Amino acid sequence: MTRTQRPASSRKRKRTSKGTPPRQTQFSLTLSGSGRTDAIPERGLKIGEAARALGVETFVLRFWETQFPILKPSHSRTKHRFYHERDLEVLRLIKRLLHQEGFTIAGANKHIKEHGLDALMSGKAASKPSPAASESAAAGSSAPSGDPAARRVLSELRRDLESIHRMLKE
Repeated sequence: MTRTQRPASSRKRKRTSKGTPPRQTQFSLTLSGSGRTDAIPERGLKIGEAARALGVETFVLRFWETQFPILKPSHSRTKHRFYHERDLEVLRLIKRLLHQEGFTIAGANKHIKEHGLDALMSGKAASKPSPAASESAAAGSSAPSGDPAARRVLSELRRDLESIHRMLKE
């Protein structure tokens, strides 16, 4: 056999990995009911680390940055995003509003503007309409649709009444 015609068993294979263990992260995060973060590095979390901690993909965080003006992670000189504890709290709030409470992006933005970011993160502001308000909305949905202007006025009136109800409830 010539040099180029070696049998398959004797061919050398290139090693793709040098056997080094996977890089370990230097922090641990708990996303239980308390929503606290433990031992976030001073530099913050890179986008992949933050995405893993929140249970979303990195492209979701990039998209949320474009849709929510309140979300402003710091950037390094090399344009890497770094998410600090406050950013993670805002991301948890956004995820809760969108995924658990069923808000649209526009609705979540409006809700944050109406109630204030700090109030929502501390849990003081009610984030869902009361059951009585949702029952009245369900009863009103069976009514025939009228003039679009009238529907807007009624919708605005409903929001005002729900807001008054929340204030009285507190």
